Amino acid sequence: MAKTFISIGDRFPQFSKKSVVSIEKGKEFKDVSNRDMEGKWAVMFWWPKDFTFVCPTEIAEFNRNYTNFTDRETVLLGASTDSEYVHHAWRKDHKDLHDLRFPMIADTSRSLAEELGILSAEEKIAYRATYIIDPEGIVRWVCINDLSVGRSVAEVLRVLDALQTDELCPCNWEKGEKTIEAEVG
Repeated sequence: MAKTFISIGDRFPQFSKKSVVSIEKGKEFKDVSNRDMEGKWAVMFWWPKDFTFVCPTEIAEFNRNYTNFTDRETVLLGASTDSEYVHHAWRKDHKDLHDLRFPMIADTSRSLAEELGILSAEEKIAYRATYIIDPEGIVRWVCINDLSVGRSVAEVLRVLDALQTDELCPCNWEKGEKTIEAEVG
């Protein structure tokens, strides 16, 4: 049976999920949906499980780069299949997660991860998937890592910069470098 997944050029699925946005009492939870991304670039990244080893290194690195995303007028969203209560407990427990500036989305039903096609076959947890979504809600970049391999936040930013130029960008292109002009002949 072929596995299908949301890919480049597809519309990002509709969703509304409970999320952890703070560890401050009374302000911990909020519903997050597509409406939070409307008309903006968005990066949504997934991790397999809370209270693990590789995941907090990635989440902390995305947080350290939060202003690099907002400076690019990009909404940053993190997600896993753990519940909002597990997210909250992990944020309170792990010093690198206390002051996150983006929501931790709880896809406890696994409905969004399933629609995206990123659930592992055995445990039904999300792979380390990253999506860049344009202001029209179209997926423009997807990167899916194996469960044991952390991703590069610098590469996510590099690709976001390239996509936002709306031009042809050569291999290893970095923001500020020349883009390629297509010769029309």
